[in-house]
Amino acid sequence: MTTEESGFGPGPDSPGVTIEQAAAFLLDRFGADATAVETLRQGGWSSAYGFVRQSIGYVIRFSAHVDDFQRDRLAYRYASPELPIPVVTEIGDAFGIHYAISERVSGVPIDDVDGRQMRELLPSFLASLDAMRHADVAGTTGYGGWGDDRNAPHSTWAAALLAVSEDTPGSRGGGWRERLETSPVGSAAFDEAYAALSALASYAPVDRHLIHSDLLNYNVLVSEHEFTGVIDWGCAMYGDFLYDLAWLVFWWPWRPAWKGIDILAEARRHYGEIGLMIPDFDERLRFCLLHIGLSNLAYVAWIGRWDQAREVSDRMSTISRETIPHKL
Repeated sequence: MTTEESGFGPGPDSPGVTIEQAAAFLLDRFGADATAVETLRQGGWSSAYGFVRQSIGYVIRFSAHVDDFQRDRLAYRYASPELPIPVVTEIGDAFGIHYAISERVSGVPIDDVDGRQMRELLPSFLASLDAMRHADVAGTTGYGGWGDDRNAPHSTWAAALLAVSEDTPGSRGGGWRERLETSPVGSAAFDEAYAALSALASYAPVDRHLIHSDLLNYNVLVSEHEFTGVIDWGCAMYGDFLYDLAWLVFWWPWRPAWKGIDILAEARRHYGEIGLMIPDFDERLRFCLLHIGLSNLAYVAWIGRWDQAREVSDRMSTISRETIPHKL
């Protein structure tokens, strides 16, 4: 499975704004100041283009979902040297949908680095996870994905993750359940994993932390030794900080260039070195792992990527069939 196939490459909801349309819009918006318009990697929910204005690089994205752009704007308040987040300078309407302009950050996607460079980047990666764990979320409420008011809808972390089984008509991805049930893959693996998820719900912690929830898929830009930008906060949540580690653990096997690195062992070593005690580490991690698989399976069912659905189903089955300890 390629990085794009992990569920968030160009999808059926991508708006399809062409480079010619983007260039014409920028010319109308900024005049001759906007130059060097170029196509960037397209996302599952947006079209993206780079341009230069007054010697500064920018990115303009077009999407039907303005809430993703609003999360990006809000996420900037959590920026730090260890968690570099580009500022969103403008959000507006164009072509009957929405656009956002943000400052462009340098670097290459972490998905494209080899094993040697990935090992050199591990300290920066772990530092970014620590920065999100330390982010000040005071003044916000709830668990799960947060909106433009910086609040999330669920009263507990368990409720936020257990909601993965819901299929709301008219919502983004609505109709996935019927597509999965009637597909060659079927829903048995989903139902089995969801039962395992439910059995782990009692381990859900109360503490709330900032979660990016998509730390691959070309959303992390790096230099040789450090992070230069963490972008696309459209999936951001509040909840257990182990979720972002679980994201890496879940998708790591699909990165053959990194097979010589045990990311889970590296994280455990790091937490030990900084003296961070994490109660119920294994149970909480697996709770997150199962949710990641379930949410991805729902997404790929919606867009009809059945080869990926089989691979994710197999991964979830392995996780869900492990012995679930009883909480004392």
